[in-house]
Amino acid sequence: MTTRTADRILRTAGAAATALLALSACSSGGPSSASGSSAAGHTSGKLSGTVTVFAAASLKESFTTLGEDFESAHPGTRVTFSFGGSDTLAAGIAGGAPADVFAAASPGTMAVVRDAGSVSGTPVTFVRNQLEIATLPGNPDGIASLRDLTESGLKVVLCDTSVPCGAAARKALDAAELELTPVSYEQDVKSALTKVELKEADASLVYRTDVRTAGDKVEGVEFPESADAVNDYPIALLKDAPNAEAAQGFIALVRSAAGQKVLTGDGFLEP
Repeated sequence: MTTRTADRILRTAGAAATALLALSACSSGGPSSASGSSAAGHTSGKLSGTVTVFAAASLKESFTTLGEDFESAHPGTRVTFSFGGSDTLAAGIAGGAPADVFAAASPGTMAVVRDAGSVSGTPVTFVRNQLEIATLPGNPDGIASLRDLTESGLKVVLCDTSVPCGAAARKALDAAELELTPVSYEQDVKSALTKVELKEADASLVYRTDVRTAGDKVEGVEFPESADAVNDYPIALLKDAPNAEAAQGFIALVRSAAGQKVLTGDGFLEP
């Protein structure tokens, strides 16, 4: 077992134990809230049923862990996820796709859902995320800066500018006054990362959380311009949520100390 794996197991176990206390408090009147008002006031009694969560692709690992923690704390519940590009998820919700919770990788994509009248209350930022350069293991091309990505012959992949990771990449490139023509634009950050993992690209601009969860499949390179393109991640209860009570409980877990421990442990920044 690697040190990274051991740390992950210990962290998850600790978070699960804390979650049992945090979610019990939520069900009996704790202060956590999905939209700035008390979610606990709507979660009286035993939670049950399925909670459907639409979440940005970069949240996959963290939210999968939190979903398992939530189910352990509330026997009889089930958390199901649809992970993908925030813009695609937002369009689906605005078009009537049934879901309880939306967690987006940018306020702009959350605004699409809010403007469609599909959000209950006010979305709340629960984490932030920052870009890194993902390179092949060992960084054989010696990439040390954003400018290095513009070198001739280097195959670089970006997220499409319609999704938050692509918009953030565009901001970072503008801040560095650089032009970059990628070999492909991907529809979510996991697809951009996979191109490097499969050695179909030499590098990509992804979130630091994705570099971390990829382990030794890629190597991360930090760059100062990423500070100009930090994304806020908002979360919201949806207006026509089929299971609003349990959904509020899940949001409370995400925003709790236990939830934040899992998220920051995966590389997310505190809100």
